[in-house]
Amino acid sequence: MLGALGLTDEGEAVYRLMIAQPDWTVAQLAEELHWGVDSVRAALDQLADLELLRPSWTADGLPRMANPQVAFEVLLARRQADLTRQLQEVEVSRAVIAALTEEYAASDLGTERDGIQRLHSMEDIRILFQELGRQTQEETLSFAPGGPQTPENRAASRPVTEALLARGVKVRTIYLSSVRNDPGSITHADWLAEQGAQTRTRPALPMRMQIVDRKVAVVPLDPDDSSKGAAVIREQGVLAGLCALFEYVWEAAEPFGEISSTPKGEISNQQRELLRLLSKGLTDEAAARQLGVSLRTERRMITDLMEQLGAQSRFQLGQRVMETGVL
Repeated sequence: MLGALGLTDEGEAVYRLMIAQPDWTVAQLAEELHWGVDSVRAALDQLADLELLRPSWTADGLPRMANPQVAFEVLLARRQADLTRQLQEVEVSRAVIAALTEEYAASDLGTERDGIQRLHSMEDIRILFQELGRQTQEETLSFAPGGPQTPENRAASRPVTEALLARGVKVRTIYLSSVRNDPGSITHADWLAEQGAQTRTRPALPMRMQIVDRKVAVVPLDPDDSSKGAAVIREQGVLAGLCALFEYVWEAAEPFGEISSTPKGEISNQQRELLRLLSKGLTDEAAARQLGVSLRTERRMITDLMEQLGAQSRFQLGQRVMETGVL
């Protein structure tokens, strides 16, 4: 009852007993309370520290009770002073937090302007994806460029995907066509299909992107280097455009797991995309990155195209592309 004033239950029990029996010795108090003598002395020390007892000048040496009204008024005054100081500290903390919030808002970190928030820390981005994973209710739409994922990344993604699908969330992902050459990616695609997720592939993707419930989209600040940070978009007009882009690419993509329908000897979608990238002036290295393949694979694809179109050089390959209308 008096804990707010610093008095323990043991101290209060001894104090109440001393009110009823002010002349009892320590031994009598201990016997009545069924405590050890040391426990009673510890409670008496606490009462003395709170100035609820005063030293005795009698022969028995047992402390005497101070006037409760005076003693407790002192304790109440101390407690009130402590509460006042704590309230002042809270107000000071509130002012500091407000200043820090203003500094945070003034920087790009976490700032949201016109429905767009910028995150520069990879840790902040990971935390964001964890939060979005818990909040997703209807669907996720993803572009996943960059070629085959590592086995570790695929293993780490499975519990997250399972949790989403268990809640009835629709999961659709578009990978690069290059993942069709990776056995681990094929196995992962089969697993996704078994769980109820949908995956497709395209020779190239415009950027990395994830859309959650058509309410939030996350895209890289720099499409060529996702490590530079991410933009979190909640502006509905921009979201509508990104959703339309996803659906457009999805319709043109091939369901993962199906054998390519390109007849032998004809130009595949992936080869056609390589020609398109080279026609835009991209280097072999840049084109390989866009396709999610190694530089060696990209150059082998060029050799195959030269054979298919009867070209003896890259320059002649360009001519044959124009003549045949491949693009």
